[in-house]
Amino acid sequence: MPPATTNSFLGVESSVSGRRWVSALDVRGEAAALAMSQKLGLPDIVARVLAARGVETEFAARFLEPKLRHEMPDPSVMTDMDAAAARIADAIVRREQVAIFGDYDVDGAASSALLARFLSHYGLEPVIHIPDRITEGYGPNRPAIDELADAGATLLVSVDCGTSSFETFDHARSRGLDVVVLDHHQAGAEIPRVVALVNPNRQDDLSGLGYLAAAGVVFMTLVATQRLIRVRSSQPPLDLMGLLDLVALATVCDVVPLKGLNRAVVVQGLAIMRRQENAGLRALCRVARLSGPVRSGHLGFLLGPRINAGGRIGDAALGSRLLCLDDEAAAGAIAEQLDTLNQERQAMEARMLAEADAEVAAEIGAGEGPPVVVAASKDWHPGIVGLIAARLKERHRRPAFAIAFDHSGKGAGSGRSVVGVDLGRIVRQALDRGIIEKGGGHAMAAGLTVRRERLGDLRAFLEASAQADVAAARRSDALRIDGAVSAAGLTMPLYEMLEKAGPFGSGHEAPLLAVARHRVADARIVGNGHVAVRLKGEDGVAMRAIAFKAAGSELGELLMSGQAMPLHVAGSLSADHFRGEQTVGFRIGDAAVAKFS
Repeated sequence: MPPATTNSFLGVESSVSGRRWVSALDVRGEAAALAMSQKLGLPDIVARVLAARGVETEFAARFLEPKLRHEMPDPSVMTDMDAAAARIADAIVRREQVAIFGDYDVDGAASSALLARFLSHYGLEPVIHIPDRITEGYGPNRPAIDELADAGATLLVSVDCGTSSFETFDHARSRGLDVVVLDHHQAGAEIPRVVALVNPNRQDDLSGLGYLAAAGVVFMTLVATQRLIRVRSSQPPLDLMGLLDLVALATVCDVVPLKGLNRAVVVQGLAIMRRQENAGLRALCRVARLSGPVRSGHLGFLLGPRINAGGRIGDAALGSRLLCLDDEAAAGAIAEQLDTLNQERQAMEARMLAEADAEVAAEIGAGEGPPVVVAASKDWHPGIVGLIAARLKERHRRPAFAIAFDHSGKGAGSGRSVVGVDLGRIVRQALDRGIIEKGGGHAMAAGLTVRRERLGDLRAFLEASAQADVAAARRSDALRIDGAVSAAGLTMPLYEMLEKAGPFGSGHEAPLLAVARHRVADARIVGNGHVAVRLKGEDGVAMRAIAFKAAGSELGELLMSGQAMPLHVAGSLSADHFRGEQTVGFRIGDAAVAKFS
């Protein structure tokens, strides 16, 4: 990504969140945007967004219309792919009983459904096992392996998990199960002894596809497997392109970078999803009250949380079961169940977040506070601590942990980090020193298990380990603004122009626009802690905007009390559909009091 300019945008040196605002484009970036606009005939704002995200003029046309045939390599470039495809093809030809073990999040559910639909097309009846987050924990386990082996399975395919399941897969082999792993998590130098382990993040994989979600790995495996099946069977092949809606769902919800193959998958997967051919997704869209065409933001904010709700506080297998269904009534029943669980999750999250905020506020006090905030309680649900950690990280702009202790004093914790602070490394160091019982993760997210009596030691270790990195991260934490606009300029044509540079997500962030010198005409708290406002420009034109989850935060307080002063407001555009009408919305992410000049 090109460097931002050194001058502050709109003169904002410190916003309500403590950030400096800067232009996303430096002088060279401005020139690149102009050249792109002139050579390709792109609207100026689209060219600016692309240039700010490092897209070069010569690749811009292909970037704007990504095609799977251009971005997808031969699946065989991935280590162990040929062995995995051969073993799955053998299972199809021999009519074996195949067991699928998946993770309890959206990527795990979609990956499991992808493989199950593929095997079902070829006449098999695969069994899916999704572990219970509380009683089984993450990844394959011996009791589940025994259950699947007792049911007659001869091939176990582990999706979105299994890269570090050494002892469990040794046990599976002793029970007569062949194991194939299709995963994307970080791998060490050693891997389990299995028939095949396809993971682009293996240290000996040179494919360059480490940015894929597990569902992307599974999809490529299905392409390789069907290539073999075509030679060995006269049965008509499955239309694999028709499964891209599931791959797109997982790719967006697992927050992997939207580049290369991922970008093509999401663009084409969204087109398939809009055809509403998957009964489960169709039912989920209905209960989520999704109107208008499905966009990438809907996957992460409306559909994904409902699938995840089953894994967090209910039956973890509901999501994969829903995505496998073709029966309208059955899909509707599960979608309603997931929607209810999501509402319960939201209520739990609101209560837990209020308690966590109070604890963190007391910990920070009037000063700078610790570099890593930690909130803990014996009354929290362990399936929601990751969401709480993410909220605390956003609100306090530093790494955060939320820990749920059980009656025995064992705490299940989840952490979220900021750019520049490798939380996974710090957690692994805490494990090596015996401060925590279990722990692992990657730079931006980590999990751990800690005894209550060691909580103080953990806090001290996190503070000492992260102090310098957090300080450096906060010094460089500027908000990069793509451009300025007024209430009068917030139109659907502007939104549609910006959508040409989408879809947006991890690694390809949504355009951030600033609305300058607008006053709050009215403000109120709506829904689950959101702050809805009406902003009026100096020309008298008003716009509606919303700051999600901002009630009680510094941003929310400024908006609620901002009628007396003009504000600069930064945020992103959205398309809102109501009663058949489509309007442009504005999602506020930051604000600052406008200085009088």
